[in-house]
Amino acid sequence: MSEVATQAVGERGIIITESAARRIAALKQQEEAATDVFLRIAVSGGGCSGFQYGLSFDDEKSPEDVVFERDGIQVVVDDVSLDLLSGSEVDFVEDLMGASFQIKNPNAASSCGCGNSFSVA
Repeated sequence: MSEVATQAVGERGIIITESAARRIAALKQQEEAATDVFLRIAVSGGGCSGFQYGLSFDDEKSPEDVVFERDGIQVVVDDVSLDLLSGSEVDFVEDLMGASFQIKNPNAASSCGCGNSFSVA
């Protein structure tokens, strides 16, 4: 397993893989985004399994946000979402089915087929 970056908040944290950090950097460059833009991951109610992941670029942080960094790339998660994401690995995968960000969430009791939504026990 490659070296991963985490920033624990108490016992909470997420892992950003090298592949995910490279892809985020490439997307920022492609979009000619400002250097202070970061990827925000949020969890909201909905989706076919109860909760769904949301990924977007953002340039504003709130006091409730927690910042995770890998290779100079910042990923921000709000405190409420971090409760549901703690221990998750954020990865970027390219295979025969396509390319996508994947969140491997140990807190998910089940997830839908596409991996964009999940439920907790």
